[in-house]
Amino acid sequence: MNPQKNICIYCASSSDIDRRYFDEATRLAKLIAGKGMGIVCGAGNQGLMGAVADAALQAGGHVTGVIPQFMADKGWGHASLTKTIVTPDIHQRKQRMAQLSDAAIALPGGCGTMEELLEIITWKQLGLFSGKIIILNTAGFYTPLLEMLNRAVDEHFMKASHRHLWHEAANAEEAVSLLTSDAYEQPVEPKR
Repeated sequence: MNPQKNICIYCASSSDIDRRYFDEATRLAKLIAGKGMGIVCGAGNQGLMGAVADAALQAGGHVTGVIPQFMADKGWGHASLTKTIVTPDIHQRKQRMAQLSDAAIALPGGCGTMEELLEIITWKQLGLFSGKIIILNTAGFYTPLLEMLNRAVDEHFMKASHRHLWHEAANAEEAVSLLTSDAYEQPVEPKR
């Protein structure tokens, strides 16, 4: 399998978080850039978003940021990205990020990050996104969410095959390995 070309990274804009999340995000961005893959992100200049962009750019990588107009107007955009796309609203931002990406990785984050992750999982379930989805479970951050998703399957809110919509990675190296491997992906029929 050929490596993915553009990887969407969902992550936090908060800067008031533990250093270990910054370290893992930076390592991930450098590894992705080192593999010659581009990063698609939310174009933010703070928190993990800013750290991912800075690390990838410093490693010679290509970073495309997608930001809604109202966020750009507030000065929240990263000024040094390879390319910046401004969308009319946040809904079109998420759609454009998915369209530009061959795979998605969710780093730890708040409501916005989790909403993006659940939306891309739903899009994959519906056949609207075909790339790999990787949940980077740094320090067990996503363990409660993964348990909830498994409960949804166990209680038949989701099909058993839907467990294959995402992959869990414990660290940046494992996430990049999943991107470039033939990790098992069961096709999911679009929901009718």
